[in-house]
Amino acid sequence: MIKTVLVDDEIDSIRVLQRLLEEYCPRVSIVGTAGGVDAALSLIQETKPDLVLLDIEMSQGNAFDLLNQLQPLDFQVIFVTAFDDYAIRAFKYSAVDYLLKPVDIDDLRSAIERVQERSDPKDFAQQMKVLLENVGMLQLSQQKMAIPTITGLIFVPVQDILRFEAKGNYTTIYLAGGEPIVATRTVKDYEDVLPEAIFCRIHNSHIINLSRIQKYQKGRGGSVIMEDGSVIEVASRRREEFLRRLLK
Repeated sequence: MIKTVLVDDEIDSIRVLQRLLEEYCPRVSIVGTAGGVDAALSLIQETKPDLVLLDIEMSQGNAFDLLNQLQPLDFQVIFVTAFDDYAIRAFKYSAVDYLLKPVDIDDLRSAIERVQERSDPKDFAQQMKVLLENVGMLQLSQQKMAIPTITGLIFVPVQDILRFEAKGNYTTIYLAGGEPIVATRTVKDYEDVLPEAIFCRIHNSHIINLSRIQKYQKGRGGSVIMEDGSVIEVASRRREEFLRRLLK
C-alpha cells in the first residue's frame, strides 16, 4: 500500500480527493489530512508517508515553504492546484507530477501509477531539488530543465540550450559546450512549455534559443546561424512572428 497524506486548506477538496482515491486507486492508503503548512509539517513527520498530495496555496504559506522545511525529502509528491500559474512551468521543467482542479480521474490514476513505477527514491529527490531551485529563482537563465531520455533524466541549465530539433517522436537537444541529448519527447511537447521570451519555433523541426543566435540571413523565410555554427532555415510562414520576437 502507498501511505498517503492529503494537504489542502479546502475541506471540500480533501473530501473529493479521498473519494476519488478510495474508488479508483485501491493501492492508496490515506493516513492523514492537513489544512495548512504547520499541521502538514507535523503530520508528515509523524506518519512518514510514501506520498503527499499537496495543494500549492495554503494557509500560513505554500507548498514550497513546507517542502523546504522537510529537506531532504523521503517521500514522493503530487501537486494539486486550481491555477495554471507560474508554478506549472516549473513542474514541467522538473518532470514533477501535478494535477489541476477539478481533478480528472484519469490524470489522478496516471499520476498514482507513476508513483508506483518509480524504483529509486533518489531520482525523485533530485527532481524535487531541481523543482525547488527553479521555483526559488527569479531569473529564467538560472533554471534547469529535466530532460527525459531512454536511460533516465538529465538536468541541464536552460541557458545552455541552443536549440531543439525534431526526430520523429524524439527530440535532439543541442547544448552550448556539451554533447547533444536525445529526449523521449516531441518538439511540440517542448514548444508547449518553453518560455516565449527566450525560445521560438522557426520551423516544423526546429525551436531555437533567441539569445543564442549569431546572425540572421535574409531570404524567403531566411535562416539563422547559431552560436555553434549550425544554419537553421526559418519557415516562411513563421518568419513574421520570428522577427517580431527577435526584435522585441
